[in-house]
Amino acid sequence: MPATERAVELAVAAARAASDIKAEEIIALDVSEQLVLTDVFLIASGTNERQVGAIVDAVEEALFKLGAKPVRREGKSAGRWVLIDFGDVVVHVQHSEDRVYYALERLWKDCPVIELPEDARGTEPSDVA
Repeated sequence: MPATERAVELAVAAARAASDIKAEEIIALDVSEQLVLTDVFLIASGTNERQVGAIVDAVEEALFKLGAKPVRREGKSAGRWVLIDFGDVVVHVQHSEDRVYYALERLWKDCPVIELPEDARGTEPSDVA
């Protein structure tokens, strides 16, 4: 059974909020066939700890407006990898270096990608020489 409409609605709202804060490489994965605890993983990157925190705050605010409250949040104080569990959607906001290292997309590669609207996909990663 694919992700629920509510889970997709929350994921798109979270992705738009993250994109507004210039998050990079936002993707949504339908993990409903693999996990019983949630339907969607939303993954976004920030270029530094401050941006990761700002993305987390924006996502929480956007989903609160839709009536979703986090069940749990982990990692905000470190600002490297923050996990926010909203039940139907789990949002992972990672520092771009950690995202490359942990490669969640590769770990969950068998899960379908949920097509996000263009304004919710974030920016391309910046070229750092």
